Amino acid sequence: MAVGIIIHVSVGREKRTELFSEEVIRFGTNETCDLQIHSEKVFATGVWLELERDNNLYRVINFNEKISLTLNNKLLQRFTVIQDGDTIAIPATDISFLFFSLTSKSSLITTNREQPHIAPFIESAALESAFSPKRDDAKAFLREFVRELSREISWVTKLIVLGIVIGSISGIFYLGIAFNKELQKNRRQAEQQNEFVRQLQEKVAQTNNQIGELDKSNKDIIKTVSLAQNLRVQYGNGVCLIVGVYDLVDRRNGKALRYPDPQSFQPDPYEPVPPVSEDYQPEPAQMGLTTEGTGSPVEYDFIGTGFHVGNGYIITNRHVVQPWEEDDLVKQMMKDAKGRARVKRLVIYFPNLPQSIPLKIRQVAAREDLAIASIDPNFVSPDFPVLPMETDSEAASIGKTVVTMGYPNGPDRLLAMVDDAEAKSINARFGGSRQSLINFLAQSRKILPLTTQGAITDLDARRIVHDAKTAEGGSGAPLFGQTGKVIGVNFGVFTGSNAANMAVPISFAIELLRKAGWVSLEEMKNEAEKQNAASSNTDLNASSRLAAVQGIDSSSK
Repeated sequence: MAVGIIIHVSVGREKRTELFSEEVIRFGTNETCDLQIHSEKVFATGVWLELERDNNLYRVINFNEKISLTLNNKLLQRFTVIQDGDTIAIPATDISFLFFSLTSKSSLITTNREQPHIAPFIESAALESAFSPKRDDAKAFLREFVRELSREISWVTKLIVLGIVIGSISGIFYLGIAFNKELQKNRRQAEQQNEFVRQLQEKVAQTNNQIGELDKSNKDIIKTVSLAQNLRVQYGNGVCLIVGVYDLVDRRNGKALRYPDPQSFQPDPYEPVPPVSEDYQPEPAQMGLTTEGTGSPVEYDFIGTGFHVGNGYIITNRHVVQPWEEDDLVKQMMKDAKGRARVKRLVIYFPNLPQSIPLKIRQVAAREDLAIASIDPNFVSPDFPVLPMETDSEAASIGKTVVTMGYPNGPDRLLAMVDDAEAKSINARFGGSRQSLINFLAQSRKILPLTTQGAITDLDARRIVHDAKTAEGGSGAPLFGQTGKVIGVNFGVFTGSNAANMAVPISFAIELLRKAGWVSLEEMKNEAEKQNAASSNTDLNASSRLAAVQGIDSSSK
């Protein structure tokens, strides 16, 4: 009898039948395979499937798991026996193998077989059942068969069979008990392993949490270290230098107040000089301010810092735009001369902008040292970043890092950033005029804010105290928190301690901004969206009315 297997191979439209009788049959793409398949639809190369003959049957001993072979639409398993009509296929392709066993019989030699011997007790049971008065032949035959069989078997055989049965039952019972004990043992071991795995998972989760916290801490540290640099790059061009000039004028007629002309106090050379005696006391010269004469007008220049918060609005301090309120000497002069202060010039300089921009005062706070000013919207450049303001009151707390950005010491600090030779040259040219010096620095692109970093040392509802270094000229500078948003506005420096620089919380500035007519970018976007939606609804209603009118006209025609 021939031994082998018949395989019907189907690859697309091509079909073929092959006969194999080898001990091991390999399917694949390379030359070592007994059955080679050439198709671009399967990415795997080499041996796909390997069958081995065992007792005239073929079993799967190996296969490539990457191509997900299926046997009768189920995933193929190793050591599976191949039966007649089984189909192995590659999913998502048109490649399949259909198997049939081979059993060849001789067509030239036949054998006449004798009827098999039938035991006498079976023959007797069949005869007795045939003459049984009952008509249920099958039951009668079975009953007589059992009776005759029991007669033919000896007692020794019956005892042996009984012993075998009892032994088998006992063995099965013992195996069942042993299997149950082993199952319980395995179950306990599995529970212990699961508990161990759970503990390991908890430890891994704790470790991951610790790693996550460390990573977060590292990122916070890196962010804190680079906070000042990042803020300088992002928002430095939105911090401006405020420069102004004010004079004193008569409150009644508005004429400029002047210092007295020194020549008016010189003695007349043609008048006789009175005799000098011990009792002679010359009359004191009148040094009060006047609106007459050719004396120098009373003028003062001032500098400070401000920052852009959108739509051309600038936040600064009240004492920056009204410096006479903080000068006791000037206030006494105004009181004695019945005068008032008048701002003659108020401009701002943004970094990298060569020209100044006029500044207009919009609101001045009565209690807090805050002021809101604005520039013409036509002068607002896309290069002026909008500094974000922090609305979360929890963003400021003692110990947190802060960054301030402003123009302390005015042009003196700006000159300190250039070479000594260049600074001396600039001072020689413009040292006599502070305004000309600042204009030159602006045209030379040398107006850049100073960025310093520190920490909050104290705070209350109306003050933030920090140690980020600043000085005169830095008033009105923004104070950034760790979130990268402005949390306060610098307004004062306590000269006795470096840790007592003070700022007004930004919430007061936001309130003053809204009084001045400022609207945030988010509110502007929401308003624009509402207007667009309203205009869309208006257009839709107009279109509906037009369609209705056109329908009426058509029906009338």
